[in-house]
Amino acid sequence: MPVLGLDTSNYTTSAALFDGAVGENLGRLLEVRPGERGLRQSEALFQHVKRLPQILEELLRESPDIRAVGASTRPRAVEGSYMPCFLAGESHGRGIAAALGVPFYPHSHQEGHLAAAAWSAGRLDLLDTPFLAWHLSGGTTELLLVKPKGYTLAAEIIGGTSDLSAGQLIDRTGVLLGLQFPAGKALDGLYPQADACYEPNVKLNSLTFSLSGMENRVKGLMEEGARPANVARFAIDAVSNVVCRATQEARRRYPGLPVLCSGGVASNTRLRAALSEAVFAQPQYSTDNAMGAAILTWRAAQKEGNL
Repeated sequence: MPVLGLDTSNYTTSAALFDGAVGENLGRLLEVRPGERGLRQSEALFQHVKRLPQILEELLRESPDIRAVGASTRPRAVEGSYMPCFLAGESHGRGIAAALGVPFYPHSHQEGHLAAAAWSAGRLDLLDTPFLAWHLSGGTTELLLVKPKGYTLAAEIIGGTSDLSAGQLIDRTGVLLGLQFPAGKALDGLYPQADACYEPNVKLNSLTFSLSGMENRVKGLMEEGARPANVARFAIDAVSNVVCRATQEARRRYPGLPVLCSGGVASNTRLRAALSEAVFAQPQYSTDNAMGAAILTWRAAQKEGNL
């Protein structure tokens, strides 16, 4: 019997059904005006409120017997983590659960990313054991030590960026190149066309690093007249190189733990090739989606006897 999951991130409206094995996710990217580097929370929330009913109508066209509803209600499962855009998914989810007389389960966006990544990689078993994980997105670049906690996950930040996220570096590079935001897919396509390599020099301090200097270097390359493909390669190499180095150090400190990669940046071709020992989400489940919320909701409902 399926459960329903909702996720209304800053850039994607999505809903998913999951029955313990098979899942279906429908998502729509929010509209960002050309030349802009993101959305205000008020605009993101407005677009979610408009789009979510349409997505739900399409997803629930066959009137499945939904046994529980869950939604991403905050970015991360820590005190004070909050973004208004998640109110759209939470309010819709609570309303649907109340109307159906079924339980509602709140989750964090980050937990959902990890669950969707593990499931899509055929490694749902990871959610029941400790593992290392990268959450690489437009808003987050964190290296996590993850442990099971009831039906959900407890994630401790052990490394990552100290300023600019990996996704921000890639998206800002794309905007400077005149590409549509978000720009990850476009930069990925430019990478093979590069004919010069500008070596990025990102300092790794324990498991933490800074990417703001790489943005300045991107601007410098643009001023020097570097080809767009070469600029795209520099930005992607800056991310993939330091992520690989930090992963190697983390595996030395936490021997034997598998590494799971999630988030939109984890769909990058170069990173996936460079970090071949890691477990990656399928590309369509690397980006924002509601499948993780549905998976965690199903696990919660099963443990509490609601299926």
